[in-house]
Amino acid sequence: MTLQAYQLACTRGERNLFTDVHFEVKAGDALRIAGTNGSGKTSLLRLLSGLAFPAEGEVRWNGENVRNVREEFCSQLIYLGHANGVKDDLAAWENLVVAATLSGYPISREQAWQALELVGLGEVGNLPTRSLSQGQRKRVALARLWLDTTTRLWILDEPFTALDKGAVDELCGTLNSHLADGGMLVYTTHQEITLSAGRMLQLDLGGETAC
Repeated sequence: MTLQAYQLACTRGERNLFTDVHFEVKAGDALRIAGTNGSGKTSLLRLLSGLAFPAEGEVRWNGENVRNVREEFCSQLIYLGHANGVKDDLAAWENLVVAATLSGYPISREQAWQALELVGLGEVGNLPTRSLSQGQRKRVALARLWLDTTTRLWILDEPFTALDKGAVDELCGTLNSHLADGGMLVYTTHQEITLSAGRMLQLDLGGETAC
């Protein structure tokens, strides 16, 4: 399996965030998207996830434009954006059950609890997510990664933000296992993280404007 960016360009208003971006990510590869705030890192991840369309170029899955193989592509994708994407009114375990069901791999309450235990949230799994700290909410979102055994492509926007050192180490271990199993990873981070991948790739979007 391969994820390819072919001559991608992205605009915001009248401003070009980036142009002529191209790369290929294969099984076992990790690609870090770098750049200053405002350089278009999140915009690029949204393009790669099929949540937005490029001004120019294509995102390709196994050589095909993702628009033409959307169902197949989405079945192999987990995208976790900068926002946690959890629902405040639901308990932590309910958020996991809902997210897994919407992604096409239903799980039981017991499986959700097991994932929460793995990310250190076993004691708060019944609480409404609104009552959790920012770091705990982040871990609820990331717990999906411990539940998934089928998707090949993980696209993660700042997954290490608001995590303590122990949680960072646990997440790195999960990402390394995913890569060792032939998965692909595209991510952004402001932290210095060491991962084990077949190829460690980096794309620097540069940029000078902070936002």
